[in-house]
Amino acid sequence: MLFWAFGGKPLKYDVIIVGAGPAGIFSALELAENTDLKILIVDKGPDIDKRKCPASRGIECLHCEPCAVLSGWGGAGAFSDGKLTLSTEVGGWLSEYIPKEELQKLIEYVDNIYLKFGAPRRVYGADPAKVEEIERKASLARLRLIHQKIRHMGTEKCAETLRKMRQYLNSRVDVRMRTEVKGLIVKNRKVEGVETVDGEKILGKYVIVAPGRSGAEWLKTEAQALGLKTLNNPVDVGVRVEVLASVMEELTSALYEPKFIYYSKFFDDQVRTFCVAPYGEVITESYNGVLSVNGQSYANRKTPNTNFAILVSTRFTEPFKEPIAYGKYLARLANLLSGGIIIQRLGDLESGRRSTQERINRCVVTPTLKNATPGDLSFVLPYRYLTDIMEMLKALDEVSPGVYSKDTLLYGIEVKFYSSRLRLSGCLETEIRNLFTIGDGAGVTRGLIQASASGVIAAREIIKREKK
Repeated sequence: MLFWAFGGKPLKYDVIIVGAGPAGIFSALELAENTDLKILIVDKGPDIDKRKCPASRGIECLHCEPCAVLSGWGGAGAFSDGKLTLSTEVGGWLSEYIPKEELQKLIEYVDNIYLKFGAPRRVYGADPAKVEEIERKASLARLRLIHQKIRHMGTEKCAETLRKMRQYLNSRVDVRMRTEVKGLIVKNRKVEGVETVDGEKILGKYVIVAPGRSGAEWLKTEAQALGLKTLNNPVDVGVRVEVLASVMEELTSALYEPKFIYYSKFFDDQVRTFCVAPYGEVITESYNGVLSVNGQSYANRKTPNTNFAILVSTRFTEPFKEPIAYGKYLARLANLLSGGIIIQRLGDLESGRRSTQERINRCVVTPTLKNATPGDLSFVLPYRYLTDIMEMLKALDEVSPGVYSKDTLLYGIEVKFYSSRLRLSGCLETEIRNLFTIGDGAGVTRGLIQASASGVIAAREIIKREKK
């Protein structure tokens, strides 16, 4: 399908999709299924079969650019543990753009597509009696349990599912991996295409920007250059917690990912659990050379541990406009002190001392991230965040006794880099005609399901316009 117009003119497509993560993939699926439009997907990362993270093989993070965990076919979702959260309450802000009833139908639609491409049928959180009992315990600890059903694919199954989508689209759309977009081509407040870092111009009637977390900063820069108005999303900063899997077995066996929200007593900040990885492992991510921590779990391979994030959400007001820069500043500080990721026993943090390798070695919890450096998180995280995190751990201990243990491991720091949200219409179109922004990198979603759903929303609007 790839072609050059007469006279060596730029390539021309009906739809250009920037980013091959779940959001971009689902835009392509919806368009390919319902139209004969010429579609191009471009992504700066490698194809899914060529995405290899050195750190996943026990090698210290090499700061690959782009990061193999975040960029390439499947985006950050390809190396996540593949949680499909089947709830309108979790995973983003799409309910601010479409009614909740419509969003729920869209989530079910997207979920069925994942099933079609191989996602497992088991759903966690579907036993009302177990959910009610956990909710009762949580309420006594001042924790709010978010009701949600989850379909867990596992890291390897998630990658396989996204690989099948790649194979399905192979003959239906053009795909150019390792192609980085430098900027958008806009004329008279209407999008006309994209320009790559190599200076190549590719023209398109519609452009869907699905930059993912690794492209959030680029999108912000482009938005500023185009004079687009933005809204600051909250800054999410915290730690990754690692405990014995048995400590949280009661919760994870019923819910897979127990999602709790807590409001701290002293500062009244919102604190939440995020990305629980039962029997999983702690991993690193690189954002333009800045290391952060994350977690994943597999369908067919288990460790003795469970890990999860505790994140403090802060929504800064004017004149602050740099949530990504603030998160990077804290992550760089952790990198500066440790050469990478800091690991600390909860008991050491509580005692006001730096962890040592000797104390880590005699923990009942064996770290799954082997190259983390024993250190002191109090030199990195603001007092306010540390206080919030300690309060949250104590509250969780009332629901899962053993979470607040001296041998509980804390990795730092974990930061979620979400872009400032652009001013968007209900179909996720920007103030520039025919330019849509979708997914996590656009600041409208936070997870596989809503990211995928956002891709469908943009695609359906294009389909509607083409039928007129």
